[in-house]
Amino acid sequence: MLTININYLLITTSLVFVIGLAGIIFNRKNILITIMSIELLLLAINLNFAAFSIYLDDIIGQIFVIFVLTIAAAESAIGLAIITVFYRLKNSIQLDPIKKKLTNKI
Repeated sequence: MLTININYLLITTSLVFVIGLAGIIFNRKNILITIMSIELLLLAINLNFAAFSIYLDDIIGQIFVIFVLTIAAAESAIGLAIITVFYRLKNSIQLDPIKKKLTNKI
Protein backbone atom coordinates (compact mmCIF):
# COMPACT_ATOMS: atom_id res chain seq x y z
CA MET A 1 0.00 0.00 0.00
CA LEU A 2 1.27 3.43 -0.90
CA THR A 3 1.39 5.85 2.00
CA ILE A 4 1.28 9.56 1.37
CA ASN A 5 2.79 12.02 3.78
CA ILE A 6 0.20 14.38 5.24
CA ASN A 7 2.37 17.36 4.25
CA TYR A 8 1.65 16.64 0.56
CA LEU A 9 -2.07 16.60 1.23
CA LEU A 10 -1.88 19.86 3.18
CA ILE A 11 0.07 21.52 0.38
CA THR A 12 -2.49 20.26 -2.16
CA THR A 13 -5.46 21.48 -0.12
CA SER A 14 -3.78 24.83 0.46
CA LEU A 15 -3.14 25.20 -3.27
CA VAL A 16 -6.76 24.35 -4.15
CA PHE A 17 -8.00 26.77 -1.47
CA VAL A 18 -5.80 29.59 -2.79
CA ILE A 19 -7.02 28.95 -6.35
CA GLY A 20 -10.64 29.16 -5.17
CA LEU A 21 -9.95 32.29 -3.16
CA ALA A 22 -8.22 33.92 -6.13
CA GLY A 23 -11.21 33.03 -8.29
CA ILE A 24 -13.52 34.87 -5.91
CA ILE A 25 -11.24 37.88 -5.45
CA PHE A 26 -10.19 38.44 -9.07
CA ASN A 27 -13.46 37.53 -10.78
CA ARG A 28 -16.17 40.02 -10.01
CA LYS A 29 -18.13 39.79 -13.25
CA ASN A 30 -19.31 36.21 -13.83
CA ILE A 31 -21.66 34.47 -11.40
CA LEU A 32 -20.82 30.98 -12.66
CA ILE A 33 -17.10 31.32 -12.01
CA THR A 34 -17.84 32.72 -8.56
CA ILE A 35 -19.96 29.67 -7.71
CA MET A 36 -17.26 27.35 -9.05
CA SER A 37 -14.69 29.14 -6.88
CA ILE A 38 -16.88 28.62 -3.81
CA GLU A 39 -17.08 24.93 -4.71
CA LEU A 40 -13.27 24.81 -4.90
CA LEU A 41 -13.05 26.32 -1.43
CA LEU A 42 -15.45 23.72 -0.06
CA LEU A 43 -13.54 20.94 -1.85
CA ALA A 44 -10.27 22.04 -0.26
CA ILE A 45 -11.83 22.14 3.18
CA ASN A 46 -13.39 18.70 2.68
CA LEU A 47 -10.10 17.20 1.52
CA ASN A 48 -8.43 18.69 4.58
CA PHE A 49 -11.07 17.20 6.89
CA ALA A 50 -10.74 13.79 5.24
CA ALA A 51 -6.93 13.85 5.40
CA PHE A 52 -6.89 14.69 9.09
CA SER A 53 -9.63 12.15 9.75
CA ILE A 54 -7.52 9.40 8.19
CA TYR A 55 -4.33 10.68 9.82
CA LEU A 56 -5.88 10.80 13.31
CA ASP A 57 -7.88 7.57 12.75
CA ASP A 58 -11.16 9.27 13.61
CA ILE A 59 -14.41 8.99 11.67
CA ILE A 60 -15.88 12.33 12.78
CA GLY A 61 -14.04 14.23 10.03
CA GLN A 62 -15.41 11.93 7.36
CA ILE A 63 -18.95 12.34 8.68
CA PHE A 64 -18.46 16.11 8.62
CA VAL A 65 -17.28 15.84 4.98
CA ILE A 66 -20.55 14.11 4.06
CA PHE A 67 -22.56 16.92 5.67
CA VAL A 68 -20.52 19.63 3.92
CA LEU A 69 -20.87 17.86 0.56
CA THR A 70 -24.64 17.73 1.05
CA ILE A 71 -24.76 21.45 1.76
CA ALA A 72 -22.48 22.16 -1.23
CA ALA A 73 -24.70 20.15 -3.56
CA ALA A 74 -27.78 22.03 -2.39
CA GLU A 75 -25.96 25.35 -2.79
CA SER A 76 -24.91 24.45 -6.33
CA ALA A 77 -28.41 23.38 -7.33
CA ILE A 78 -30.01 26.55 -5.96
CA GLY A 79 -27.27 28.74 -7.43
CA LEU A 80 -27.59 27.21 -10.88
CA ALA A 81 -31.38 27.56 -10.76
CA ILE A 82 -31.00 31.25 -9.93
CA ILE A 83 -28.47 31.67 -12.75
CA THR A 84 -30.85 29.97 -15.20
CA VAL A 85 -33.74 32.27 -14.27
CA PHE A 86 -31.50 35.34 -14.37
CA TYR A 87 -30.17 34.37 -17.80
CA ARG A 88 -33.69 33.91 -19.14
CA LEU A 89 -34.64 37.38 -17.93
CA LYS A 90 -31.49 39.35 -18.82
CA ASN A 91 -29.71 37.17 -21.44
CA SER A 92 -26.51 37.56 -19.43
CA ILE A 93 -24.92 36.15 -16.29
CA GLN A 94 -22.76 39.17 -15.52
CA LEU A 95 -22.73 40.53 -11.97
CA ASP A 96 -22.71 44.23 -12.93
CA PRO A 97 -26.52 44.65 -13.28
CA ILE A 98 -27.05 42.98 -9.93
CA LYS A 99 -24.51 45.24 -8.24
CA LYS A 100 -26.11 48.36 -9.72
CA LYS A 101 -29.58 47.37 -8.47
CA LEU A 102 -28.25 46.59 -5.01
CA THR A 103 -26.36 49.87 -4.73
CA ASN A 104 -29.39 51.87 -5.90
CA LYS A 105 -31.62 50.36 -3.20
CA ILE A 106 -29.18 51.13 -0.41
